[in-house]
Amino acid sequence: MNKLISLLAKSKNTIVFTGAGVSTLSGIRDFRGVGGFYSANWDGMEVEDILSLDFFMSDPTLFYRWAREFLYTLEQYTPSVVHTVLATLEQEGLIRGVYTQNIDMLHQRAGSTHVWEIHGSPAIHHCLGCGAQFFYTEIAPQVLKGEVPFCSICNGVIKPDVVFYGEQLKAKLLDQAYQDMARADLVLVLGSSLTVQPAASLPMATFYHGGKIVIVNSQETPLDKYAKLRFYDLKEVFSALEIHLHNGVISHTLQDGD
Repeated sequence: MNKLISLLAKSKNTIVFTGAGVSTLSGIRDFRGVGGFYSANWDGMEVEDILSLDFFMSDPTLFYRWAREFLYTLEQYTPSVVHTVLATLEQEGLIRGVYTQNIDMLHQRAGSTHVWEIHGSPAIHHCLGCGAQFFYTEIAPQVLKGEVPFCSICNGVIKPDVVFYGEQLKAKLLDQAYQDMARADLVLVLGSSLTVQPAASLPMATFYHGGKIVIVNSQETPLDKYAKLRFYDLKEVFSALEIHLHNGVISHTLQDGD
């Protein structure tokens, strides 16, 4: 922990990259881990198929039936210690912001203001017919009642602004993420298996440009050999950071190093 605190204190530009592991502490199932969404079929179908754009376009009913238990009950989950500590670190000026693979909006609910969602967000939905915009709060009640949301303007089907299989990630956001990580002194990789490309390769931009990588994840990752520090227990690490922040240790160290 002392080494991690030292890295945080000395870094003038720290970026965070998060995956599903930070939200499993909030009770949300991950996708690829043991017991995750991808570990079993749903209604006899592979979840990857349900989340494909082609399948959604042919019949959105099954997607909304599947998504009802997770994507449209997000208010029942509360931010974990990882989310809240990251928000505090941002407020203290110790991190610049968070790039996340998650679509649960828990970083924002914890108080983080600089959050970039690589795989999109259900906060906004769009009609595939006329492009009309709808908010999560408008769509969730319909889905929870077992309805497929249709546009009130043109009756087109409504889709969450989440990146489905068969859709491209936003090139502008990926370029921004690469540039930010290339300029970073330190990148914290939290709760990500680093297996979903191209997002999983982004932390290497920090390494290639002379910065340091810290990985905290319960499973091995392809970038472990490049990590300056490697931890396995997110809750343990961030509970300790929470105590240090409360005691002012990290901020004081930062001031001493300036």
